[in-house]
Amino acid sequence: MQASKAIRISILLSLGIFLAACGGQPATRADDSSDLGGQDAPGASQTGLGDQASGELDEFGSAGRRGGRPDELIIYFEFDKSQILGRYDNLLTQHALYLAANSQTRVRLEGHTDERGTREYNIGLGERRAQAVRQILMIQGVAAGQITTVSFGEERPVRAGSNESAYTRNRRVEIVY
Repeated sequence: MQASKAIRISILLSLGIFLAACGGQPATRADDSSDLGGQDAPGASQTGLGDQASGELDEFGSAGRRGGRPDELIIYFEFDKSQILGRYDNLLTQHALYLAANSQTRVRLEGHTDERGTREYNIGLGERRAQAVRQILMIQGVAAGQITTVSFGEERPVRAGSNESAYTRNRRVEIVY
């Protein structure tokens, strides 16, 4: 138990030193000033507390399971973009800390797009989205061998339809443990 706490503290300190040394944001970040189609991305929380109403925060400042894997597993994207919105910084940090502390755990990043664009273009865009999430996790200490990526492009929509509501839900990377 003591060693686990010491590992978490050293990871957090290392992450803080690394981020301070970088001095800027990674190129894979996008400005959050534009909403996704005029609305918040599904699952995105304005308070950063996820869907839990209890208000109880874990050691990472999140309402996810205490010491466990974060509950939120989807990162949403803007139309035709692969930059990760800043609102997902905390979530990705939580996943990175969990994965770094559990080196035997593997994750698959599944990139998805909406139906607009050719099949080939959408496969490439889904891959760029998955790779953007992979890069952020690796920068935060996750080993490359723990992460695989796959792009499904437009082939696996979560919401059928040719409207902005469906498009917004389908532009995503799913984190699969």
